[in-house]
Amino acid sequence: MALASAAVAAVALTGCGMQFPNDPEGTLERVRGDVLRVGATEHRPYVELDGVDEPTGSEPALVEEFAERLDADIAWTMGSEAELLDALEQGELDLVIGGFLHDTPWAEHGATTRPYVEAQTADGSTEQHVMIVPMGENAFLVELETFLHEETGA
Repeated sequence: MALASAAVAAVALTGCGMQFPNDPEGTLERVRGDVLRVGATEHRPYVELDGVDEPTGSEPALVEEFAERLDADIAWTMGSEAELLDALEQGELDLVIGGFLHDTPWAEHGATTRPYVEAQTADGSTEQHVMIVPMGENAFLVELETFLHEETGA
């Protein structure tokens, strides 16, 4: 019954011209063919800031591929977690990277992706890494998660 109700709601919303998932602030459509604004905070080896204009590491490499898929340039902003998550909440950034874990306390300031990679720590435990996007920008989040799944298999 719940599945049937969801299907009816989806058809009804489609008929109203609504896109699902959607971005209330239009992040995905604004970024596509334009500029992806990314905040990066250092967390080696995922993000390295060695006094250069652009970060290096596994996460910046993924972001560069994602931007290429969207035909977008990247505007990098480097800073602390607090600075970057504040900028994300203010609508000044589209994505924040920094080796964040799935249980990050910063999740109250943005929406986390599903874990895209797992890493073993020295004590044998597993860390699941995520990226952070603006709250409510679900079309953008789904696009990023789909890309991460295709690239990493997670």
